[in-house]
Amino acid sequence: MSERNLIGYAGSRPEIIWPNGARVAISVVVNFEEGAELQVGDGDPASELVGEVMSVVPKGQRDLGQEQIFAYGTRVGLWRFLDVLKSTDTPATFYMCGRAVERSPQLARAVSDAGHETACHGWLWRPNADYTDIDSEKNDLIRAGEAIKAATGQKPVGFFCRGSESSWTRKLLANEGYIYTSNAFDDDLPYHDSSGLIVVPYNLDTNDMKFFHPNGFVRSAEMYEYVCDAVEQLLIEAREGKSSTLSIGFHLRIGGRPARFRAVTKILEYLADLDAQIWRARRIDIARHFAAVSQTAKT
Repeated sequence: MSERNLIGYAGSRPEIIWPNGARVAISVVVNFEEGAELQVGDGDPASELVGEVMSVVPKGQRDLGQEQIFAYGTRVGLWRFLDVLKSTDTPATFYMCGRAVERSPQLARAVSDAGHETACHGWLWRPNADYTDIDSEKNDLIRAGEAIKAATGQKPVGFFCRGSESSWTRKLLANEGYIYTSNAFDDDLPYHDSSGLIVVPYNLDTNDMKFFHPNGFVRSAEMYEYVCDAVEQLLIEAREGKSSTLSIGFHLRIGGRPARFRAVTKILEYLADLDAQIWRARRIDIARHFAAVSQTAKT
């Protein structure tokens, strides 16, 4: 039986006061994947099935419709996100797939020029658990990192892949100089990993991907209200002396659509209005602050 940690902080969260004095850190994440999804037209064996509708194109045939659904994210959605992040003075982390960056380096550069963190989302938009050998995963990790650095001038030090890491992903990340990983859905606070990495958990519920799931959001108001409920609960706990983090995830091709962008705008304006009650931060800043104040907070 594989080792699993079901205990964590055992009901005793470390007391983390974020740099502005708040107990709740909010991380806005924008996923930059368009051009790195599996597509037969790009030489992949199959095309991505998940989109505005489930693809009905037979496996092995080029899916122009899915290609165009993804392309909307970089052609239109990215610019909506950059505009609202600027107008609300919101720092963000962009998880970038290497192949997407290599194909649109000028778009990736626009993100870094705006002051946002450019972190690694793998070479392709695929689970790293798919890798069957360590060398293939290492080569793709290096390739993705080099593409991001070449385009943005930033060497990525944070990582998050679709689905799940492999059993050796964290070892590779640590060897390549990464500071944190976010493939963790098991806590409200960062924690130390035996690899030496900081684990900065990610939230799948406060995420616009749920617009693409049958048990998820339909109207923009549903995501907005859900995120507000999450933040307000954490603020209640903060008044009781409990510290926490929360990530809010967006995708260029999902939240970037006009109707869903109403949720993006309202959420970012809501967070901006909370001011010192929360700390809005890039994920690398959360990881570094946590590392500095919690050297003994290991799980």
